[in-house]
Amino acid sequence: MKLSQFKFKLPEELVALEPTAHRDECRLMVLHRKSGKIEMTKQDEEGNDLKDEEGNPVYLDFRNILDYFDEEDTFIFNDTKVFPARLYGTKEKTDAKIEVFLLRELNRDLRLWDVLVEPARKIRIGNKLFFEDDGPMVAEVIDNTTSRGRTLRFLYDCPHDEFKQELFALGAAPLPRYIIDRRPAVPEDMEIFQTIYAKNEGAVTAPATGLHFSRELLKRMEIRGINFAYITLHCGLGNFDAIEVEDLTKHKMSSEQMFVNKEACDIVNRTKEAGHRVCSVGVSTARATESAVGTDGLLKEFEGWTNKFIFPPYDFGMSNALVANFYHPESPMMMIQASFGGYDNVYECYTKAVKNGYKFGCFGDALLIVDD
Repeated sequence: MKLSQFKFKLPEELVALEPTAHRDECRLMVLHRKSGKIEMTKQDEEGNDLKDEEGNPVYLDFRNILDYFDEEDTFIFNDTKVFPARLYGTKEKTDAKIEVFLLRELNRDLRLWDVLVEPARKIRIGNKLFFEDDGPMVAEVIDNTTSRGRTLRFLYDCPHDEFKQELFALGAAPLPRYIIDRRPAVPEDMEIFQTIYAKNEGAVTAPATGLHFSRELLKRMEIRGINFAYITLHCGLGNFDAIEVEDLTKHKMSSEQMFVNKEACDIVNRTKEAGHRVCSVGVSTARATESAVGTDGLLKEFEGWTNKFIFPPYDFGMSNALVANFYHPESPMMMIQASFGGYDNVYECYTKAVKNGYKFGCFGDALLIVDD
């Protein structure tokens, strides 16, 4: 397929800059991928669309996801944990303001980090960067990796745990650029930009669909007898990088580190073999499981990196349900949804979402795709 097939007009006011007041109260649209049926509103016992006192439709919300799953179905969650990756500082001598975005630690003993910098043209090898007024946190640029990429060595002599604690204390939540450009980050963002089941630190952006799961909703799922399996994929910035080629076969995704352990494999494979539903929570989970599924359709243990780029047509080998947010035009996330639900079906969902005022982005509303 072509990049231009994923274009649509997204009004600026439909991009969510904040989450809903409660995690599980966003809207939920449901696509039945075989029949093409799309559900948006709650219905009464006779199948009529419910209206509020003013005659407006009563939309499905995220808590209604329970209505589509039964005992012994399994949800696969990505338990990666976001760290405060965005730092602000100054350049030596000039005191020019700079932004450093931490990507990953390269060497804990040498305090080496892979980062992105802004403005990149002014930050060269040998420059020293300061992150506090008269504070001890100083970094030296020791290599160029890409046009915006640098390798930094932090000049901070202390135990590693203390260093990371001090470094992260200076950082802000790594909200997507489309949010940061429209509102400043606040300390509370680190809590709201984190799933409640986050465990393994390493992500520089949240697995956004997981943000909708509250403790109350997870408890209700547990009571219903739904199984939980946890994998880890440390979400990078690749999903937010602009795709610059019209021919999607020529696009290369950035690699992301992922782990699938035996416990997750056992839970998921028992579910599949028993004929129950397996639902991937978010596109990061879908990419991870598709990177670790065998030719027999079963999940395999995995430890390594994946740069899997999924776009239509694609035959999913693992999950038979997918829940993910509504995303921006031409995004790799939308392409995964279109691969799972069918391009025409998903494009129709996006058209309806825009027409009916659904919210888009990491704090936006969600689309559940089921296999019937």
